[in-house]
Amino acid sequence: MKIIIEDTIEQYKKLFSLKENKEHFFRYTMMKPFEKMWNMINVPLKAKQPNGYDVLMATNMLGYLDVLDTENGRQALDSLEEIQALQTVNHTLNNCMDYIKKHNLHINADELRFGLYIADPKKLERQKGYCGFGGIPGFIQVSIYPSPYNIPRIPAVIAHEFHHNIRFSYFDWDHGNVTVGDYIVIEGLAESFAKELYGEQLLGPWVTSFDKQDLDYSKEVIKDALHTKGFAEVSSYMFGDLIAKEQGYQPVGLSPFAGYAVGYQAVQSFMKNNHVGIKEATLLGTDEILRNCELFSN
Repeated sequence: MKIIIEDTIEQYKKLFSLKENKEHFFRYTMMKPFEKMWNMINVPLKAKQPNGYDVLMATNMLGYLDVLDTENGRQALDSLEEIQALQTVNHTLNNCMDYIKKHNLHINADELRFGLYIADPKKLERQKGYCGFGGIPGFIQVSIYPSPYNIPRIPAVIAHEFHHNIRFSYFDWDHGNVTVGDYIVIEGLAESFAKELYGEQLLGPWVTSFDKQDLDYSKEVIKDALHTKGFAEVSSYMFGDLIAKEQGYQPVGLSPFAGYAVGYQAVQSFMKNNHVGIKEATLLGTDEILRNCELFSN
């Protein structure tokens, strides 16, 4: 499978040098290569109505830096260039590809297109300034506002998103019928894959920032909701109350990213108790993992 890494460093240099038409450049130069991905989640490059939902609004909601914020953008861009971020991306993706070749896994796409974008540090404050999207095989985007905390974790977040590409090549994502159980397993597997390749110390705050008391409480809340369906309902359990309120979902009494933390614990528990590696676990269904993880048994 061919790997294509967008040269977003040069794209951002051009974007920040423009006096006008920055939004046009972002849409039709920086996001156009991902048009197929955006179309699959019903995001047009440009809305038919002024101020309508399109790729600018979607990336804004996902925490990407506003294209007009040149001052913060240039600072982040200098850091990304200084740490040779795209070389890290290239090395990480090739490492992930070597893993799936070695373990006879596949991604259901002819090519894998990757984009590294600048994040809004305020919007992604709870995620420590970085996150990613890899839910459609053949595409990965990561956004980051570089910091001493998240720079070392770039390979781990790429591996996490890469695993989504693998998982969704074997299991369909049913937006309307996804359950809490499905979602926690998806995220738990992805973070377990990142751990396998890059170690537990580089995992994201979405699984490492929970103390035992909060984790045990979250487990109990999620245990009773494993079969809850529907993306909005499920999101409340995955992302926690603060984000649920911001997005208009019903709060259920959880800390930020509780579903991610519990999902990671469930998958790790399953793998340990059943002597199963991440390669084998990747190919197992939600029910088998949850039934045998022993995390939710009284």
